[in-house]
Amino acid sequence: MGAFFGPRDWGTLLTAMLTPFNQDGSVNYSEAARLAEYLVDVQKNDGLVVNGTTGESPTLSEHEKLKLLEVVLEAVGNRAAVIFGAGTYNTAESIDLTRAGEKLGAHGIMLVNPYYNRPGQQGLYAHFSTVAKETGLPVMLYNIMPRSAINMETPTLLRLAEIPNIVAVKEASGNIPQITDVCAQAPEGFRVYSGDDAITLPVLSLGGHGIVSVAGHVVGDQIKEMLNAFPSDPVKARKIHLKLIPIYKALFAYPSPVPVKYATSLQGFDCESVRLPLVQLTEDEKAAVAKALA
Repeated sequence: MGAFFGPRDWGTLLTAMLTPFNQDGSVNYSEAARLAEYLVDVQKNDGLVVNGTTGESPTLSEHEKLKLLEVVLEAVGNRAAVIFGAGTYNTAESIDLTRAGEKLGAHGIMLVNPYYNRPGQQGLYAHFSTVAKETGLPVMLYNIMPRSAINMETPTLLRLAEIPNIVAVKEASGNIPQITDVCAQAPEGFRVYSGDDAITLPVLSLGGHGIVSVAGHVVGDQIKEMLNAFPSDPVKARKIHLKLIPIYKALFAYPSPVPVKYATSLQGFDCESVRLPLVQLTEDEKAAVAKALA
């Protein structure tokens, strides 16, 4: 499986990068480039996922998605993995985005469960396998029951893992028994990433490879320290994990990615603005996030 990662391994810490907007609602591409550099150089991310949930992908146009990918690749693509969130609830559109992302030089593709139309397990298999065969890039599947209202069952995932370029899953079902089964039964070399900051350490203990993080915007260096410590010093890893729990709670106390956009703005980035239907935090909510970070 590892060969399909090409010349660059994705690493253990990936952050699903937020999308900075200007006051008029347009994408602030220069700030996106600056943020990408900060996430890699200061917050120690091995890679970034562009156009994921945290990037407010449902509100971005195809042009905006591809321009963001281009900007981030130019900023950090020579020293970090850049994964393109090309999945939608439309298989044909997902193929078009995947092909365009590959053409621009993405290092991998992330495909989310098709949300809203809620296919069954056969439909999930057909969707993911159809998109994967249209690209030579490695593919990460994204199983997120709370946002897609469907769960990719383990037998479906194991069938998909037999496809050579489907090499990883971002498991955000929150279902530890299911993630246990995935880690136990996945083929050698297939990588299971936690999709939830708060359960990264439990997922590592089951054989997980790493995390696709939200908190990596503000405490990525500490998450990376935890990931590095775990194999040889799990006690140290546990201490770091427990210390970070209040931050995880604060970042998900209100609709994501609103809290992490505010938290990252406190680091000096012009990224607090969100697109409707999301709205910014109230002053009381901001105070709660700031207190957790402090």
